[in-house]
This record gives sequence, C-alpha cells and structure tokens, in this order.
Amino acid sequence: MSVRILDVREITQPISSPIRNAYIDFTRMTTSLVAVVTDAVRDGRRVVGYGFNSNGRYGQGGLIRERFAPRILEADPASLLDDAGANLDPDRIWAAMMQNEKPGGHGERSVAVGTIDMAVWDAVAKIAGQPLFRLLAERHGVQADPRVFVYAAGGYYYPGKDFSQLRAEMRSYLDRGYTVVKMKIGGEPIDQDRARIEAVLTEIGSQARLAVDANGRFDLETAIAYAKMLRAYDLFWYEEAGDPLDYQLQAALAEFYPNPMATGENLFSHQDSRNLLRHGGMRPDRDWLQFDCALSYGLCEYQRTLKAVRDAGWSPRRCIPHGGHQMSLNIAAGLGLGGNESYPDLFQPYGGFPDGVRVEDGHITMPDLPGIGFEGKSDLFRVMRALAE
Repeated sequence: MSVRILDVREITQPISSPIRNAYIDFTRMTTSLVAVVTDAVRDGRRVVGYGFNSNGRYGQGGLIRERFAPRILEADPASLLDDAGANLDPDRIWAAMMQNEKPGGHGERSVAVGTIDMAVWDAVAKIAGQPLFRLLAERHGVQADPRVFVYAAGGYYYPGKDFSQLRAEMRSYLDRGYTVVKMKIGGEPIDQDRARIEAVLTEIGSQARLAVDANGRFDLETAIAYAKMLRAYDLFWYEEAGDPLDYQLQAALAEFYPNPMATGENLFSHQDSRNLLRHGGMRPDRDWLQFDCALSYGLCEYQRTLKAVRDAGWSPRRCIPHGGHQMSLNIAAGLGLGGNESYPDLFQPYGGFPDGVRVEDGHITMPDLPGIGFEGKSDLFRVMRALAE
C-alpha cells in the first residue's frame, strides 16, 4: 500500500529572548514549525512528520508556503515514493522541492528546504517504525551508537548580567552533567571578555572545558588579537572568529592560534562546506566542523556534506553540529558524528531532549522512539500536535 503526502503546514512562531551575542540580539527571533501530514497509519494514528529551523535564522513561512510546499503537493505522488512504493523517498521529495532553483545562492532557501526535509525524514522513520538514527545507520551499513556527546551552549550577553550570574549559569550546566560549556565573546571590549573568560574558568576548574564563540564578528586584526589572548587558556575551541565565508581569515588564524578552532554553522551547502575544507586552513587533527542540517537544505544535503568531509580527509567525528535539536542528535548517533550542541535553558520548547533523558558525563543516550523522537518531548509535542490537528 503506497503512502501519500496530504498536506504540508507551516506556522511561524516566536523564540524571542533579551539575550544577544556579538552580532545579533534575539528579541524578535522566530522559527518555522512544519508538519508533513501523510495518509499512513501506524499504531492507530496518522503519521505526521515534524520539522523546524534552528535558532539564529528567522522563520521561513513565505518561502515554505509559496515555493517549496506547493512543489511537493503538486508532484505526482508516485514520484515521491521509494522503489518499493512502501515509503516516502526523502531524496525524491528534496529533488521536487528544488525544481527550477538555480545553483548557488545558499541563503534563506536552504533554511526553508531544511525545515521541510526534517519533517520528511521524521515521517519516513515513523512509517518504517524505527528511530531515525537506527534507520540511518542501517541505510549506511554502519553500527548506530545511541550514546552521544553533548555540550551546553550559553554564556550570552544579557542586560544586567554580571560575573556572578555568568558563573552561576555555567555551574548549573555542570550540575546537570555537562563536561563542556560554551560562552559568547566579541560583544564587549577584549579586556572585559578576558575577565569574563577567567571568571568562568575559575568557576568550572577541572570539572569541565570551556569553548568560546565570536559569532563571526571579528575582522582579521581583531580575530588575531583575540587568538593571542585566548591561546593562554586551554579552551575546547575558539569558534567562528570572522565572517563565515572569509576562508582566508580563518586560514590566517592558524598561524596565531595552535589550539582547536570551530566553524561552519553558517555554511548552507556541501559546496560551501567543501570550500571551507579546501581554503579555510582547518586542521583535521584538532579543529571542529559545525554544519547544521536544519539550516543547510536538510539531511539529504547533509549526507553530501559528510561525503565532502570524508573526501577532504576528515573524519565525521570532527563534526559537532550547531542548533541543539534532536535531528542532529539522530544524525550523530546514526552516522558517527562527534556530538551535538545543546541549549539547556534557551529557545524552548525546541531545544533539549525527550523527557527523562539526562546528561551523564557529558553524554546522553538516545531513546528508542520512532522518527526523530519529538513525541517524547511533551512541551514540544504539544505545539507540534496543535499544528497537525
């Protein structure tokens, strides 16, 4: 019995907060929530796949409703099925969405497509009756590993936030089982950021490692000045010093910063990822790649990105995606990535893990929930179910 997509629904919702990083504030931040409604029934319920885009990029309702959802709904339903005709084929759906799209220009449309793609994969795994991470491992002929490294992202600039509050925030992450924490830099003068870093390092001591994130704020001179300051500390990484497409800046930093660096969350295609690996001076023995499938055309494209990673001589274990969502957790567990970002307190209900999942020694263990596992996170699923119904 074949499967048919009945509807693709989108709603743009606020995930606003008074926090800021070095580049933007989040007072008007939104996300798109998508439901792909099918006629398949599993365990007495209609199968609906869900997806949303990561924080930092705004909701994509216009592109989804006007361009990409109609292409799916107007396609011959049989053209969207796998060879057996028993399930949807994510790659064929992706190709339908990308009809009449010129190459290049990997901006907002990559976010719109990635959001729908997440919902499609959720539906596909549910129809197959499997957690997505196990379905991915099976398709790639590898062994799934349900235990995934996660780190706590926070340390944002916040009105009135002093050192004691910053230290208390980082302490709370350690108390919840994290062994790596991340904070923002670049939003204050370098001496102030140095004092913030030292306050956090004093708080976490030997219990955890600290990563810092400049969110692409620096020109080369400033990036180097920070590199010289930061190399005095044993940091987990120095993240996104300059503009994400300034590969020459990234390459130059290696001359001044011998410790690990990280970037890639604002590269939205396998071509851009490949250019970073060709020209960005990234070092496969120590640096980290942060490509986020929800912002970069989805998992169909992410598999091409992982091929580019391997072709460049890198291990997928050097990939720790941005975004803090369950989709990347499934990819990490199924395809052997190095871990995933986590937002313990921010961008809720979209961040975090299914209910009952706890961080232990910096890792979580994936539950065996069909699909991506959204149904296991009660606050998130309430929002999703309202859209589907």
